[in-house]
Amino acid sequence: MSGPVVVVLAAGRGSRFRSREHKLMQPLGSSTVLGATLRHVLASRMPMVVVATASIAEVAGRSIATRDIVVVPEVGETGSQTLGMGYSIACGVGARPDASGWLVLPGDMPMVRPDTLLAVAHALEQHTIAYAQYRGRRGHPVGFAAELFSELATLSGDAGARRLLARYPAQGIEVDDPGALIDIDTADDLDSLRSGVVPSAPQIHY
Repeated sequence: MSGPVVVVLAAGRGSRFRSREHKLMQPLGSSTVLGATLRHVLASRMPMVVVATASIAEVAGRSIATRDIVVVPEVGETGSQTLGMGYSIACGVGARPDASGWLVLPGDMPMVRPDTLLAVAHALEQHTIAYAQYRGRRGHPVGFAAELFSELATLSGDAGARRLLARYPAQGIEVDDPGALIDIDTADDLDSLRSGVVPSAPQIHY
């Protein structure tokens, strides 16, 4: 069995971000929102798999090998009505079934530090579910131990892993990383991040 794998979710529509170009493709520093997220995962030296639609997979392919990308249908394509965050998690977990655990990280969280990923991964040695928290507030990534494989691999719809979080005890891992709370939901969020201001109302999803 290998160590924990980071599952980066990059298949969402990003409907709250009012732009013709997907939020994950938006420029951020010398890269893109997704590129910055992947750079931090790479810096952690943890293995990863990115779950993305075809258009986003092309962006991900600039940073990681195509073997580490799972392509899923765009919302609206034939048979995609049951897709959602749960389905994306299931695809990522199913692509790395021999891992000792999986850390779920949304692709629009470009400020999560490598040491935060490692802290949550380490916690899975003792806890079934662990998540990063900053000053007592739940954030990402959320880690799941190998014993939850069968349940993770059959998730579907938009509920994500909330059912598992309600059923099993989850351990918060306090980190000195406000990036664990920061996602890019709107254009204002991205503008604030570019100007060095932490978005005031981070949206945390599970």
